[in-house]
Amino acid sequence: MIRIGDMMPDFEVSDQDGNIISSRSLIGRKTILYFYPKDNTSGCTAEACNLRDNYEALQEQGYNVVGVSKDSVASHKRFQEKHSLPFTLLSDPTTRMLQTFGAWGEKKMYGKTVLGTIRKTFIFNEEGRLERIIEKVDTKNHAEQILE
Repeated sequence: MIRIGDMMPDFEVSDQDGNIISSRSLIGRKTILYFYPKDNTSGCTAEACNLRDNYEALQEQGYNVVGVSKDSVASHKRFQEKHSLPFTLLSDPTTRMLQTFGAWGEKKMYGKTVLGTIRKTFIFNEEGRLERIIEKVDTKNHAEQILE
């Protein structure tokens, strides 16, 4: 489990265009890694569109926005194009990255306990050190949570 002050864990996964993105490639800019359950679902779409609508303000603060889910590269590409998302989406079908960040595990869904993606956001500084974790994500106002 990653904690405040830890360095960004190593990972290598594909983005929506099939390019390999590694943790090392994110060092040098403040990075928001937001983990979400599924492309094109209501909460995940609201969250992505809120980040899109506030992307300029996030960039003005020096943030690089990166979404992560276990959806496929093709699913991410469709999601990005459908909603004009200006940021990178990473595909983690093995859930290895999700597990490393503590964003995979048991959760309640419709009254049942299921195994799945736990919505969380991690904010790293330019050196790749974790500065903040948002565990209770407000999907409709997520950018505001980050910027506060």
